[in-house]
Amino acid sequence: MEEVSQVAAQVTELAYALDTFYFLVCGALVMWMAAGFTMLESGLVRAKNTAEILTKNVGLYSIACIMYMLCGYTIMYPGDYEGGVFQSILTLGTGLLGSADNSVEDVLASGGDTYYSGLSDFFFQVVFVATAMSIVSGAVAERMKLWSFFLFAVILTGFIYPVQGFWKWGGGWLDAGGFLDFAGSGVVHMCGAAAALAGVLLLGPRKGKYGPQGQVNAIPGANLPLAALGTLILWLGWFGFNGGSELKVSDVGEANAVALIFVNTNMAAAGGLVFALLLSRLWFGKADLTMALNGALAGLVAITAEPLTPAPIAATLIGAVGGMLVVASIVLLDKLRIDDPVGAISVHGVVGIWGLIAVTFTNPDASLLWQLIGIVSIFAWVFVMSLIAWFVIKATLGIRVSEEEEYEGVDLSECGLEAYPEFTKAE
Repeated sequence: MEEVSQVAAQVTELAYALDTFYFLVCGALVMWMAAGFTMLESGLVRAKNTAEILTKNVGLYSIACIMYMLCGYTIMYPGDYEGGVFQSILTLGTGLLGSADNSVEDVLASGGDTYYSGLSDFFFQVVFVATAMSIVSGAVAERMKLWSFFLFAVILTGFIYPVQGFWKWGGGWLDAGGFLDFAGSGVVHMCGAAAALAGVLLLGPRKGKYGPQGQVNAIPGANLPLAALGTLILWLGWFGFNGGSELKVSDVGEANAVALIFVNTNMAAAGGLVFALLLSRLWFGKADLTMALNGALAGLVAITAEPLTPAPIAATLIGAVGGMLVVASIVLLDKLRIDDPVGAISVHGVVGIWGLIAVTFTNPDASLLWQLIGIVSIFAWVFVMSLIAWFVIKATLGIRVSEEEEYEGVDLSECGLEAYPEFTKAE
């Protein structure tokens, strides 16, 4: 009997190690999405603004990590670290950063309920909040002050994001009511889009984007190969984004679930890209690469709310609808004179809403009413709080560079260097 107990303990420890390792690897894949956003955005802005967009992306990732460590994680998961911001700061050395993680005795005594390291959960969650902030970066590109953007990053990642994250993933009222969001179509993607929309409305469009007669003037990006590379990096990272959200891989049922999530994530992206490409060909008469890239991302956002219950063909169709929606949304926002250089609001906001609604088509436990309640409440919280934050920053530091700085490019005014010094010129 003692030998059986020893074998069971060893199996439990091995499963704990495997699930923790899987969680960390998936977190690393999501961290790699920061490179994807960086490349995508730097490819879709003009050459004179490239160094600044690179600085924003590496800066926001670092800010997100620090703010989520100091207070965001505590706000989002108060059951883990009760006491609020100050206790979180005072116990960094003994709680979040190591010595209070699970012991062998804790794991064995939990009866299987504790199956990964608490710090692996923090790492996985912190790369998610950085993803939400990355969405804002592209939407406000080419005309926002760098340090005003960084200040907003502090507010979003430390306070605004964690509150609505708690509502669903921290066991808050949306979770209790039945709102479903498996990996974050709403909690991450729509959240980022709502914050971006608030900033864009106060910021205004880039100079020359819209004409006096309502015409929309295209402002092409400087490096489409980088944009394509960024999209493929994001596609790869999304396997960690959705797959890691299963939280476990150490038994047959969970391993099969993870495999299905990977397949559905991939198929949704493929469906989004193909149907966005087809629609752009029918609508514009050309196979628009930027629409195709955004179509793939739209498919990924759409399936993120529920990648486990659909069959692969259904996941492909969910992604396809997302791909078509993003094309229509980008065109509509331009008609409304809402200038989003990379299409982030459409990809992550409009399609994030679609993904949350699509849950009801494949998951019998989903309630359309609660999905709509979740959409409205998350959007309202993030948009209103972001609008207030942006307004205060605008009234104090300002949020927009001068017309001369915008014309010359924010690389020189904000960073003092050019990404492509051999051939950059003012446009």
